[in-house]
Amino acid sequence: MERLSEDRVLVIMAKAPRAGAVKTRLAPCLSCDAVIPFYCCLLDDTLALARSLGDVEVAIMCPESDVHELAQLVGNEVSVIAQTGDGLAAGLTSVFAQFGHEGGQRIIAFNSDSPHLPNHVVEDAFERLAAHDVVVGPTHDGGYYLVGAKTSHPTLFANDGMGTSSALERLLSRVRALGLSVHLADTFYDIDVSDDLSRLAEELRVAPERAPRTAMWLREWERASAQARAATGQE
Repeated sequence: MERLSEDRVLVIMAKAPRAGAVKTRLAPCLSCDAVIPFYCCLLDDTLALARSLGDVEVAIMCPESDVHELAQLVGNEVSVIAQTGDGLAAGLTSVFAQFGHEGGQRIIAFNSDSPHLPNHVVEDAFERLAAHDVVVGPTHDGGYYLVGAKTSHPTLFANDGMGTSSALERLLSRVRALGLSVHLADTFYDIDVSDDLSRLAEELRVAPERAPRTAMWLREWERASAQARAATGQE
């Protein structure tokens, strides 16, 4: 794929949509059969968000075993790159090792389950990288939905604790230890647990254009769930 001349790169952290591998913490409210199409909608809308930025090179970073499946899913519009090592910390390290060696680029790694994030937040994160070494988008649960830098810092994600309530604080501690300047973007939420899903469904009922494919899927899922409850006398 031909690289863009623009100095901004947005890398989406993703996995192949397989049962037991994605959105496992949504199991109390979504069956395995439902999780897969839901995740595909999240990823599709995340790619749409990325494309809406303009003048940004878009890529996907994923485990090596997922490259072929994701490449078939997303087509030829974005590069799908295999990370080095296992786990999300290794994936994030791979993002900046892959793109940060050239110099002069602003690179943001972004999760695949916040497609409802207003695109101006990502635009602002890119702008902030002009004056800061690192930019981080915190989540309400103590994690982060994006992290950006202009070069590779190999120890930045060591013992990262991703998926825990201390992930953000651990990252910021390493930023401080490395003597890097940091800007915090707007605090937001990603879709990890049932409460997140309920919040997303409520927000997309009001503003479906924020993540249209996900909004449509959620409408159909809620309708089918209500019909199933009615059929079993639960309503």
